[in-house]
Amino acid sequence: MRFVLFLYVLASTIWSGDKALALTPEEILRRMDEVMFQPGDQTSNARMVMVDRNGNERVREATIWQKGGEKRLFRFTSPASEAGIAFLSLPNDLMYLYLPAFGRERRIAAHLKNQNFAGTDFTYEDLEVRKYAESFSGNILRQDGNIIVLEIRPLPGITSEYSRTVVTLNRTNFLPEKTESYDRGGNLVKSATHTWARQGAFWYPQEIHMRDVRRGSSTRMIMRNVRFNTNLSDQIFTVRNLTSF
Repeated sequence: MRFVLFLYVLASTIWSGDKALALTPEEILRRMDEVMFQPGDQTSNARMVMVDRNGNERVREATIWQKGGEKRLFRFTSPASEAGIAFLSLPNDLMYLYLPAFGRERRIAAHLKNQNFAGTDFTYEDLEVRKYAESFSGNILRQDGNIIVLEIRPLPGITSEYSRTVVTLNRTNFLPEKTESYDRGGNLVKSATHTWARQGAFWYPQEIHMRDVRRGSSTRMIMRNVRFNTNLSDQIFTVRNLTSF
């Protein structure tokens, strides 16, 4: 009787595991959004370490404000020569760049989203806020234990310089651990590794290491002093505030 009971429990466990593995790409994308955009808002300080193809290193400091999965303001705070340079991402593909030397903001056209932001290896598209389930379709390439390899492509009407991105994520938390992005010619152009940390109930990217395959350069963005749900005002995410440094 005990043996029969053991077989029943084992079969139930296997069935439950198979059911959990049988998530559709759409469900995976929704779960990614639920985890990544769970806090209502967040503020963090970022240290950016940029290394060119010759190994020369530059360091910048920045502050990042984000509200939900729709708004983000990124502003350099040091060195003094770069302080004030800022990028604003808003819904409906609205993006703005502010360069203090010119004294005014500039809207970034959709076809210029592939340009690098202020000498880093992050393009404007890499930095904009975008929910996966609302922007991409997915195709599961393979699963190995808790690892899911998912190919995502922009949905019709979504502007992107990447024809597809291969995302490696962990099924225990549905967070991306590695991304590889390809241009419209099918060439690998960007590769990024993501290290995640948990603070209370929320996850955040403790470090993103972005590599530009064509340039042979890389940028490490290291997050510090992360704060969640501080009731950030919508006025922070305005063009007026973008230029008020």
